[in-house]
Amino acid sequence: MSGSVPMTEEGHQCLQEELKQLIRVERPKVVQDIAEARSHGDLSENAEYDAAKDRQGFVEGRIKELNDKIARAQVINPAEINSEKIVFGAKVTLFDIDTEKEVSYQIVGEDEADIKIGKISITSPVGKALIGHLVDEEVKINVPSGVRVYEVTGIEYN
Repeated sequence: MSGSVPMTEEGHQCLQEELKQLIRVERPKVVQDIAEARSHGDLSENAEYDAAKDRQGFVEGRIKELNDKIARAQVINPAEINSEKIVFGAKVTLFDIDTEKEVSYQIVGEDEADIKIGKISITSPVGKALIGHLVDEEVKINVPSGVRVYEVTGIEYN
């Protein structure tokens, strides 16, 4: 993989915490589970052994992925951004023209995205469509349910 991975300081810290958890807790537990399953005898029909090996593959793969992302991280502090346009890290308030409701999102990195708490990925259709717009501009966004039209009512960086 190449290129930087944009993320907020909070997102960077979460990835580091997950990596520590995997290395210090999950990896040793998986090794112990494999050793215990081996002690039960025949490995060819040992479901516990197969499950532990599968878990080991997942843990090792995730450790490799996290190490790569952390190494390529471009940590951005939204509070240091001085822009009138929507860029990475912005907290954006939108008025949905169709539903006449206001929604707010923060544009974050892929690993930080969680729509339930109003964080959308910069690579999502909504995130991509919002980048570069100013307050009072209309934004048309293609989403699976059709085209949505929003008016940008606020942009914050904090």
